Amino acid sequence: MATIFNAGAVAGEPAGKAITRQHLLTEARVPGTGILLDRLLLGAGGEARLTVPATSVAWLQGLDGQALLAHGDTQTLSDAHVAFLPPGFSATLSAERGATLLYGEIPNAARFDPNFKQNPPLFRLADWTREPVLDSEHDARKRIYLVTPKLFGTKAVKGEMIIYPPGTAAANHHHEGAEHFMYVLRGRGTVYTNEKPYPVRQGDVIYYPDRERHYLEAAANEELVFAEFFAPAEFKTIWVNESEICAWLPTGRDIRGRTPVREIKAHSSAEVLSPQDV
Repeated sequence: MATIFNAGAVAGEPAGKAITRQHLLTEARVPGTGILLDRLLLGAGGEARLTVPATSVAWLQGLDGQALLAHGDTQTLSDAHVAFLPPGFSATLSAERGATLLYGEIPNAARFDPNFKQNPPLFRLADWTREPVLDSEHDARKRIYLVTPKLFGTKAVKGEMIIYPPGTAAANHHHEGAEHFMYVLRGRGTVYTNEKPYPVRQGDVIYYPDRERHYLEAAANEELVFAEFFAPAEFKTIWVNESEICAWLPTGRDIRGRTPVREIKAHSSAEVLSPQDV
């Protein structure tokens, strides 16, 4: 059964100087989950240490404001960035004027990636606004990859941003071999889980267990944008109506209309294995 709630309804706890940490996806809220999710609220001058367990992989996604991640070098994190944090990673997270970020973690990542122990992933920083935009074959949706095996060197997790223009809906489907969640970045709409509708809006977290049927529809007058992350990165997708299987087609442009930093060929969401160029 899907779990749906707004991050604003979750109480936070102090996590450093002028930093509040909200535990969104936890074992207590979603028993048996293999994905953990927190939201970090950094006030002006906020600062705290951030450490990834030795058996986990994690990532930070900027939501608003600008933060600094210092781990030898100092990286700037804005709402255009996703930072991939390898096992055992430790750094200082700070913000001069304030920032909000998502922190996701896959505990015991080796269960999803057979090469994890022999070839652990490294720290990497991606600017998703420079990634290629893919168009849906059947409708006006757009996809931008955020976390992939090619980008970050592990099959433990995959993430993407999906953009629904007003009134756009996807096809009913489910996944086999993966759990996943969505975080609504902006807009509003309706999510259908096992054909039951629920309204969703900015800040909502939508968690689906393996095999839960679902699809979304944007409000008639408002764009709906969300990030979604899967664990593991490779799984099977089944559509209720197989004629609606979705292919994603390259546009040759990033979200700002520029030539992207790399190319991704057309591919179908029905593919179990991640395409080599994704």
